[in-house]
Amino acid sequence: MDSLRHLAAHLGLDLAAVCLLTFAIYYPRHRRRDLVPAYLALNVALFTVVAALAEVGGNGGTALGFGLFGVLSIIRLRSDSVQHEEVAYYFTTLVLGLICGLPHLAFSLAAALSALLLLVIYGADHPRLLARSRRTVVTLDAVHSDPAALRADLARRLGEPLDWTVMEVDFVRDLTVVDVRYREPEPGADTRRAEPSETVRAAAPAWEAA
Repeated sequence: MDSLRHLAAHLGLDLAAVCLLTFAIYYPRHRRRDLVPAYLALNVALFTVVAALAEVGGNGGTALGFGLFGVLSIIRLRSDSVQHEEVAYYFTTLVLGLICGLPHLAFSLAAALSALLLLVIYGADHPRLLARSRRTVVTLDAVHSDPAALRADLARRLGEPLDWTVMEVDFVRDLTVVDVRYREPEPGADTRRAEPSETVRAAAPAWEAA
């Protein structure tokens, strides 16, 4: 009975932590409903497997453990539809499930480690942290041989360029594809933007926080 109460307490801690992560931190900031069940299912599945490994012990526990890491190794997180900050949430849900599922870990220590994870992800992904820093891939309707001219063009269209990488240059169509990190101008700042005829011909640039 004590082991069942211990397991139930850890399960309650795990569910509370992953629900805070998913519904109080992630969803209000990113609004991606399709990733909510993924985070919840991954967390609870890992908790279940870790708890089962503890019960199996030497009777197949090693084989089950290798199987677990084999399954985790084939999870693909390098999709274009998943941003880097969402990968951070993936790993946080994973670690929460592992920590809370350890049966011999004291409840107080598991709670403290879970709170630490939540505090780190809350602060690292806070909207006010580097709020005006952005990254996008744009296609410019010009080819600039002078880096200063390229910087000025990017500044006129987007904001203050922090760093950029020229990914492609097309001299035939007079196009330049640039992966740029920049800082948005402050609200109300008097900045010159490109005219409608000069706007960036980028096919739906992928806006994201740097």
